[in-house]
Amino acid sequence: MGRALDLWKLSAIRLLGNGVSIAGHLVDALAVQQAELSILRRIGRSEGEILIVQGNLANTYTQVGLEQEALQMRHDVYFGRLKLLGGENHLTLVAADNYALSLITLQRLKEAVSLMRRALPVAKRVLGASNELTIRMVRSYAWALYADADATLDDLREAVKTLEDAERIARRVLGGAHPVTIAIELNLQDARAALRARETPPSESV
Repeated sequence: MGRALDLWKLSAIRLLGNGVSIAGHLVDALAVQQAELSILRRIGRSEGEILIVQGNLANTYTQVGLEQEALQMRHDVYFGRLKLLGGENHLTLVAADNYALSLITLQRLKEAVSLMRRALPVAKRVLGASNELTIRMVRSYAWALYADADATLDDLREAVKTLEDAERIARRVLGGAHPVTIAIELNLQDARAALRARETPPSESV
């Protein structure tokens, strides 16, 4: 009886969650997703199903500005996917990029660089350099490189070169109007500015 009641609650919560999400009520959607995750864990649903809900919950955390909570959830999703599916699976690579973006948002840039240095070569080998997810991951890696206040000159040069290559590929594959291409162009402007600032010696006071 208890399990049947939980399954009924789960069905009702999912219907409610769809409704509040469509209506744009993010705080309500957050509460619904948290309740759904709790029920899934209590009734012992599959790890894959739990990871999907955790991913949705991380996105909602980000939308309402709870970045620390989003980071923890994306950490759990990435390592959960890694354990369940392996490092070469598309869903694992998506989770890696999402986790890196949360790390960048919270200025944990060295961790983001380290993560991308592990995951990006896998994406290039498995998906190819022209795959949209690979392009996104390249952008995340370069972003984390140049945004670090402790970045070396070599880091900044690598970031600029990486983004220049990514922009060319993105323009060819996705087109100039694609959001990913536009985001890379903006990152490239910032990376070039950071490199110029480091390469230009400070003017001597008279």
